[in-house]
Amino acid sequence: MKLTLSRSRLRSVATTVAVALTLALAAAAGCDNQQEPKLPSVRDKIRESHIYGQPKLRIGVSATSPLMSQRNADGTFSGFDIEIARYIATSLGYEGDQRIDFVTLTTEQRVEALQAGTVDLVVTSFSMTEEREKLVSFAGPYLVTTPEVLVPVALKDKIRTLEDLADPAYKVCASGGSTTETELRQHDVPVRVVQEVEDCVKGMLEGRYDAAASDETMLAGFRYLYPDDFEIVNMPFGTSELIGVGVPIGDPALRDLVAFFLQKSYRQGRETGNSPWQSAYNRTLGGWLGVPRTQPQPLDVPELVDFDDRAPQR
Repeated sequence: MKLTLSRSRLRSVATTVAVALTLALAAAAGCDNQQEPKLPSVRDKIRESHIYGQPKLRIGVSATSPLMSQRNADGTFSGFDIEIARYIATSLGYEGDQRIDFVTLTTEQRVEALQAGTVDLVVTSFSMTEEREKLVSFAGPYLVTTPEVLVPVALKDKIRTLEDLADPAYKVCASGGSTTETELRQHDVPVRVVQEVEDCVKGMLEGRYDAAASDETMLAGFRYLYPDDFEIVNMPFGTSELIGVGVPIGDPALRDLVAFFLQKSYRQGRETGNSPWQSAYNRTLGGWLGVPRTQPQPLDVPELVDFDDRAPQR
């Protein structure tokens, strides 16, 4: 009788332990299911992008935009856009100009170059618009600007308003395919279309044009080159333009990477007052735009684990 009771108790204890263990395992599984999914890493995104394994990063830039993106006499490139391009390239693992192919593009060639795959990124005063976002992707903005007008000093008191600009007596110039050209036509301003803003400036120096319209950052560069010849007229005739980095529409991983690194610079600026963006701005545009600026916050930034394997701050 005692032996039977002992075995019964043993079976009862074993059953109790088994049930408890099952409940504990179920609870643990429930906790695991409630944990947040693992964040993807920068390395994961690079492996997903089309640049994985490429020896060089091909970046579309302008060759004719002083202070922004210009090819110098010795073949090197300089300007704010170039500094941003170098920061992004370095962040992606392409450190040094020997690992970057700067591909010069006109305004009208930017979308086509991304679609054709002749460049991996475009960093050259590329406005983020709804129409363009149907064709290419953007990371950013990394700059906010407005359209302005550059005029010869002799005309600075005659061309002051949009109505003056629309006067048929004046020949107004803009680069083809630009948002500025679109804005001017919407205000019934006759526009002479050229490839680059530089062509407008040369035309004004030769007396063929009376005004050049573009965003203020582009015009600041030519004001810098010809301080005695031209004046920028504060004539904002369109909405603020968000300048972003162009990315092929079929490579969301690369877009996420660029947005992540722009956000990294933005956070550094907020926390310390200095950042790669701020240093680039101070060395280039800062002395000519007049108003101190800070980096705008990028849009649609993913959460990624950086190269240092630490989760980003929330």
